[in-house]
Amino acid sequence: MHLITDRNLRAEAEQYPNVKNQVETWISVVRKAAWQNLEEVRRIYKDAEAVGNFTVFNIKGNDYRLIVSINYENQMIYYKYFLTHSEYDRDKWKNGPHF
Repeated sequence: MHLITDRNLRAEAEQYPNVKNQVETWISVVRKAAWQNLEEVRRIYKDAEAVGNFTVFNIKGNDYRLIVSINYENQMIYYKYFLTHSEYDRDKWKNGPHF
């Protein structure tokens, strides 16, 4: 998979130093993946879920949410949001134009 805007992901995750290793591991796994659907994603990330037009990953247990859009046909992942669990629960991210 080709990850679009990984620089933005790294920049936003930097405000939470305790999660750097998990984000880097996620990026590494994604770049090696060739997922065709959500079920294949769940073979590696069992808690990944579809929410609207996005796929949500739990990062560092349940502390953070990584939200992306996946185009399986073109093998592209578009980074959208990196949120704490409490920010995610506020649902403000769902007000974006692409939800």
